[in-house]
Amino acid sequence: MPRAIWSGAISFGLVNIPVKIVSAVQQKEVHFNQIHEKDGGRIQMKRFCTAGDHEVPYEEIAKGYKIGGDEYVLIEKEELEQLAPSKSETIDITDFVDMLEVDPIYFEKPYYLVPDKGGAKAYRLLYEAMRKSGRVAVARFVMRSREHLVVIRPVGKALALTTLNYHDEIVDQKELELPTTSEAKTPEREIDMAEKLIDALTATFDPEKYTDVHREQVLALIEAKAEGREVVAPPTPKPQKTKDLADALEASLAAVRKRGHGKEKAEA
Repeated sequence: MPRAIWSGAISFGLVNIPVKIVSAVQQKEVHFNQIHEKDGGRIQMKRFCTAGDHEVPYEEIAKGYKIGGDEYVLIEKEELEQLAPSKSETIDITDFVDMLEVDPIYFEKPYYLVPDKGGAKAYRLLYEAMRKSGRVAVARFVMRSREHLVVIRPVGKALALTTLNYHDEIVDQKELELPTTSEAKTPEREIDMAEKLIDALTATFDPEKYTDVHREQVLALIEAKAEGREVVAPPTPKPQKTKDLADALEASLAAVRKRGHGKEKAEA
């Protein structure tokens, strides 16, 4: 089982459910080190002061918040520690809401909750009650010196905890340059064809169907070069420019129907 990164209890009314938090995602991004090409040595980053153009030891580095121009407010480590939220031993559920009311744009990072010693029965109780009600829990707790807003929901056979972005962290759509209805009038015929294209491409979501093609290509490149084999990069397809939107929709729909994708393939 993945290593627990937090342990405590879910506070559910007067019920406490001992739980542990484990990561729900294992990132598989390919990481590289910076190497000096001439002699193969590792590159190290050093901290330089722009005012004196000299290297600075870590113990002389302070935290500064920019307030304008070249002015900074210096904040002491002890001052931040005094404001840090107290370590939490409970995940305090404040509300239960309909899952559809929580827009995915608020989702940040997923974890699994697993029952700790003595918590199996109460854990299962909460899981079943939430699954049957169709609601998710909104809660708060402190992890790694930061208070998190989270949702707890049944996923598969487990309870999952997902940290949320706060409302004021979401970019207001008023700041976006979006087309107005008058600027981008869409003929009903094009909307109808777009709906048909969506229907033709509709399928049951299968996460195993989607793989990180770029990561697989990078790993294959690394393996080939490590074995001394010649590597030939695959050609990169170039997107075709389309002048007429209706023609593009019609051609796309014909191509999808020809290869029998999604719903049409299932109904055939």
